[in-house]
Amino acid sequence: MSIEFPRGFLLGSATSAYQIEGAAAEDGRQDSIWDVFCRVPGAIVNGEDGLVACDHYHRYAEDAKLLAALGMNTYRFSVSWSRVLNDGVVNRAGMDFYSRLVDELLANDVTPWLTLYHWDLPAALPGGWTNRDTAKRFVDYALAVHERLGDRVRTWTTLNEPWCSSFLSYAAGVHAPGQTDPAASIRAAHHLLLAHGWAVQALREADPSASLGATINFTPALPASDSARDRDVARRVDGTTNRFFVEPVFTGHYPADVLDDLAEIWPDDLVAEEDLAAISTPIDVLGVNYYTTNVFRAGEPTEPTPHIAAPDAVQVLRDLPLTGMGWEVDPAGLRNLLTWLHADYTGPAGVPLVITESGAAFDDVADEAGYVDDADRIDYLRRHLTAVREAMDAGADVRGYLVWSLMDNFEWAHGYAKRFGLVRVDSDLNRIPKASARWFADVARTGRVG
Repeated sequence: MSIEFPRGFLLGSATSAYQIEGAAAEDGRQDSIWDVFCRVPGAIVNGEDGLVACDHYHRYAEDAKLLAALGMNTYRFSVSWSRVLNDGVVNRAGMDFYSRLVDELLANDVTPWLTLYHWDLPAALPGGWTNRDTAKRFVDYALAVHERLGDRVRTWTTLNEPWCSSFLSYAAGVHAPGQTDPAASIRAAHHLLLAHGWAVQALREADPSASLGATINFTPALPASDSARDRDVARRVDGTTNRFFVEPVFTGHYPADVLDDLAEIWPDDLVAEEDLAAISTPIDVLGVNYYTTNVFRAGEPTEPTPHIAAPDAVQVLRDLPLTGMGWEVDPAGLRNLLTWLHADYTGPAGVPLVITESGAAFDDVADEAGYVDDADRIDYLRRHLTAVREAMDAGADVRGYLVWSLMDNFEWAHGYAKRFGLVRVDSDLNRIPKASARWFADVARTGRVG
């Protein structure tokens, strides 16, 4: 049985600056919080870092041609704030790189989709996202990038996965800057959302015809049983993982139950009078990142945890296949997520959905020629694309699917041990398309999944 996507459906891939660019100390780029975090002993598997990564900074033209060769019509990339602004002053060499990249993408008939923030905050900003002033600095950064690239880039994402850059980063301590303060994570989350809202307002004024949005990572949370404790712990996880971010963007308020759950640690001075109006400034597209669905039961509290409203949450694995990350393969969860988002948030607002990340790490084994026959990744993509089509058939307005990721890269705290790429990157930084790349190329060219 085959499925087909409508003409104009976006089929491409995504990357982020720190994970692929390298050239971390070249042409005026300054440290990001991830450069600093990578120097912390034990923070990253094998003590690895993004100093070289995939060397995309020097190989961008090759990579743009690779995207075209794989039939992709869209490429979502992020800009390194540390590369383009030094103490608030535009770094021309850094900005020139992204201008060349955009030109190369367009020359290869690949539409650029720009993400302004994919976690690599300049280390020089005092207090990071716990400081309200960082949200103001973000607006300056957004406008500087738009001034240089706005004539050619028409789709702009403000934030990528704010849950990760707040709760994973400031409460669980597993992402940069590695803090373990639940109250600080709430501040970071609010300031991230405020930065999004203010940036959308500023970019809308500068460019009314641009397509503006945010990308939120959604991990649906289900109870392990019908017991009151399990249902409540799943609700609390869902509150801070999913609804904390999508609710204020679309409704202008934080979920009431989440505010109750966090009342003891919620900073009294956090939300100013006009903040939520700014956060809920209308957007044009919601990016959805989906990898898995989690099941929880109530257990004993543990600290630190990103689930600051549910330290007693214990994940339970079902009888489902696992990726190399240990994540369950659950395409039905994506279908259900998309129909929920459309029904409760994006549909009433007339905002389309795009899957801005979906993919899987597996324990790829290369043959003597460096080729990877990754049938498991092909199966993952086929099933998740089918789930997207099912959601569309149920009424969800979904406009595209971008695979994470174009190529194997620096997978944050996991270093280079986890490989999500359609394209293998070997020790000499050669790009070697895997079986999944060839398979997805056929999907991208035809719009059909066999």
